[in-house]
Amino acid sequence: MINIAIIGTGNISRMHLEGYAGFTGRCSITALVDTAPENAEKRKKDFPFIAEAKVVSDYKEILNDTSIDLVDICTPPFCHAEIAAAFLNAGKHVIVEKPMAASLEECDRMIAAAEKNKKLLSVIAQNRFRGDVHKLKSTLDTGLIGRVVHAQVDSFWWRGHSYYDLWWRGTWDTEGGGCTLNHAVHHIDMLGWMLGRPAEINAIISNTAHDNAEVEDLSVAILRYNGSDRIANGALAQVTSSVVHHGEEQQLIVQGEKARISFPWRVAAHLAQPNGFPKPEQNEALIKELNDFYGALPDLPYGGHTAQLDNILTALETGGSPLSGGADGRLTIELITAIYKASIEGRKVTLPIGNDDPFYTTEGLTKKAPRFYQKTAFAQNLSGDIKT
Repeated sequence: MINIAIIGTGNISRMHLEGYAGFTGRCSITALVDTAPENAEKRKKDFPFIAEAKVVSDYKEILNDTSIDLVDICTPPFCHAEIAAAFLNAGKHVIVEKPMAASLEECDRMIAAAEKNKKLLSVIAQNRFRGDVHKLKSTLDTGLIGRVVHAQVDSFWWRGHSYYDLWWRGTWDTEGGGCTLNHAVHHIDMLGWMLGRPAEINAIISNTAHDNAEVEDLSVAILRYNGSDRIANGALAQVTSSVVHHGEEQQLIVQGEKARISFPWRVAAHLAQPNGFPKPEQNEALIKELNDFYGALPDLPYGGHTAQLDNILTALETGGSPLSGGADGRLTIELITAIYKASIEGRKVTLPIGNDDPFYTTEGLTKKAPRFYQKTAFAQNLSGDIKT
């Protein structure tokens, strides 16, 4: 039995508890930590299987509790690194919600603590555990579409003006950034998982509809890749991050030399006429091969957070590694950091970002970041459901 403490019992903790509820024979929630203990008590009423969990207001009260095996951090991102490093150094395994941290320095601090203490560190990336995304990655890995020449990421979300009234949202100091960090993190993680680190990034960030927030609500980035056996030299990816898109259409399209595939799933594969224009008919044999491969892939037993928590519990039970570890979470933060740096400095940024770069630290980024507007509200809680 794996004993778990959950740090932070706000909205996102519900997604975790819904997952753990299916694994009560494998794990037990023994502690809940929240600076507002009444939130933790409410969670206990929502989820009877955690009725016996003790509630404390300060994570330091359970730091040295030897009965706890795994700590699941669901707090705002500005305190992820402090809490994660403390528990890793106290000999606990750690799960941390996305984004992993507000800076590369904080990511490296967490990774170093995990390695020093030989403990598991996993970063939530629940879209890797969506059936369609998982199957897209498996299909891409076959090489059937040829080398990748272009990818398109549309991380389109919509959030009303009051979204940034919550006390920790909307400032660089507490949220660490806007939609690029806190919404497109899902899709940027998928892109990094599928294509790896690019060579350089150009970007622009803006705030178009939320004058109660310092941070951006829209960004557009262009990534360029060096050639490899999987990616054509000079291949590009475009990433749009947004909380101003009505409809919230989201997609990841990968264009290869021979075909295009995407999530949501769609295939196209043109053939050329002698003059280079496409033939009226497509490459039906390749389309069939891709569809047959995708269709034959088994469905995942779970989806989203539940699937990822199952993966983490399995890693602990077997001594294996989780699908999304510290290095994976760090790559996502590196890509996001490069987007911010490129937009703020108005120039192309090459990767990797070194530890001597001003944008390597939270202080360096927040010092240089633009304040589009002054934050005007600091509500402790907002009512309504959340979408992940």
